Amino acid sequence: MLIGYARVSTEDQSLDMQLDALDSAGCAKTFSEKISGAKSERAELNKALEYMREGDTLVVWKLDRLGRSLKFLIDTVNLLHDKKMHFKSLQEGFDTSTSGGKLIFHIFGSLSEFEREIIRERTNAGLKAARARGRKGGRPFKLDPKQIQQLKKLYADKSNEIKDICKLFSISRQTLYRLVKQ
Repeated sequence: MLIGYARVSTEDQSLDMQLDALDSAGCAKTFSEKISGAKSERAELNKALEYMREGDTLVVWKLDRLGRSLKFLIDTVNLLHDKKMHFKSLQEGFDTSTSGGKLIFHIFGSLSEFEREIIRERTNAGLKAARARGRKGGRPFKLDPKQIQQLKKLYADKSNEIKDICKLFSISRQTLYRLVKQ
């Protein structure tokens, strides 16, 4: 059975063109919503996935209607594959029920993995170069060394309460204990 899914990003956009295309493609039931593709929690998409049974095909008018990121698309298609379901995009001509459609999606998956590896390599190279120039990553310290010394003196004086020290320096208990340990 073909199950349609249509999505537009804003309330002032119309679903009509997608719904007509999905109807023409022979979708027995169509789920639609007006929500950004950047959102990972989409109620109607979830309903469509719950409604589908083994052998069914999720049909979209265009790939970007399912999701903006390649990772989301691949994760969704893999979820369908695990449940012995298929995916079809009308505009791009993808159909994972065919061997050609599966091949194309595996190529996309490989490209996505390659892209993640390249980003990871660039990030690590950038961090290494920054360290070589004496730069250290992470969030800057809220307190300077002089303030940390004052904090340690106040902490050493048992008449001072922890909550008062934290309030004075606008820090959490965890931060106080971490700084005292240094």
